[in-house]
Amino acid sequence: MGQLVGCGDGGDDRLARVGLSRVVEPGDLNALKAFDGMAAAEIWDVLRRKARGTERWWARLAEVEPERDLERAAAIGGRFVIPGDDEWPDQIEVLAEAGQLGRRAGVPFGLWVRGPLNLRKTLRQSVAVVGSRACSSYGEHVAAELSSGVADSGFAVVSGGAFGIDAAAHRGVLSTSGVTVAVLACGVDQFYPRRNSALLSLIAERGLLVSELPPGSAPTRLRFLARNRLIAAATLGVVVIEAAVRSGALNSAGWAEQCGRAVLAVPGPVTSRMSEGTHLLVRERGAVLVTNVAEVIEAISPLGTRLAPRAVAPTTPYDQLDHDHRRTLDAVPVVQSAPVARIAVTAGLDVQTTQECLEFLAALSMVEHDETGWRLLPASPAPDTT
Repeated sequence: MGQLVGCGDGGDDRLARVGLSRVVEPGDLNALKAFDGMAAAEIWDVLRRKARGTERWWARLAEVEPERDLERAAAIGGRFVIPGDDEWPDQIEVLAEAGQLGRRAGVPFGLWVRGPLNLRKTLRQSVAVVGSRACSSYGEHVAAELSSGVADSGFAVVSGGAFGIDAAAHRGVLSTSGVTVAVLACGVDQFYPRRNSALLSLIAERGLLVSELPPGSAPTRLRFLARNRLIAAATLGVVVIEAAVRSGALNSAGWAEQCGRAVLAVPGPVTSRMSEGTHLLVRERGAVLVTNVAEVIEAISPLGTRLAPRAVAPTTPYDQLDHDHRRTLDAVPVVQSAPVARIAVTAGLDVQTTQECLEFLAALSMVEHDETGWRLLPASPAPDTT
């Protein structure tokens, strides 16, 4: 697998990477092979000279104006971040060795960023939440609740800004004081889908919008697949909430696997088609099943730290009784009172022990005595025999 070499903050390198972000499609395998081992400025020079073997990229050269693209980004509060910059998230360079998926691969030439936060610092502790666009009300609720809880715990929540689970995750974070990042398959000046414009605008104000694509770029199917590799590589793990067996969310999970990131899946109804993909991740691909915020944080934290509490049944007064008291309580009738002697036979205890146990249980308001004998009080806890 080919990769780019060299980085820096020089103007030539930055302009070259801006130009390449417009000419070369995100994750283009042909470009990785053709320019293997070359620095960005070298590639840009080769393309501008229209060297032999670079014909497939010539069509876009005429419309490239790197300085103009930087100006367009700056006009909306955006910037172009490259390797060597303070904002560059080094963890995404794992993509140089992560292989390919969906005919996409490789480290971006740079990232277009819009928003008030530092990209590197924001992504340092982050988790991705992804899932179906056509999600159920269950999936939407879980995405919002998990995302808001994860954000409250100090992690940034990364998603794709799309309908369904993505939007629910972003909204869940925005309902708190947490941070959310939308990684787009279009330019950071393009709010897509348009019905999410208000949401994406709010993310641009309070969080970050991120894209490989320069201003003005429209989304395509392959750009969504390329976007997924960034979501996976930039975060500590990917939480999948509702996904069909063939879906973009599972593509993100695949990238997480290849990048060595945690893959987490939220279970859903076994009758739901939208949960088939998440169940497949658990059953066949070793994903960690998660059901709450604590389990998500445990899964993306260093081994043995921030452990989620184990689920335990609530303790009842019955649990505190010793063996003889339990046997006696089990033998006391519910409706018709019974004398001590009959209760003793049922409990398999002697009369004196049974009498002592009944008096102890009466002090706990579990049984009561009347003129004909003993019976359970209506509120007395019955043992769980299931």
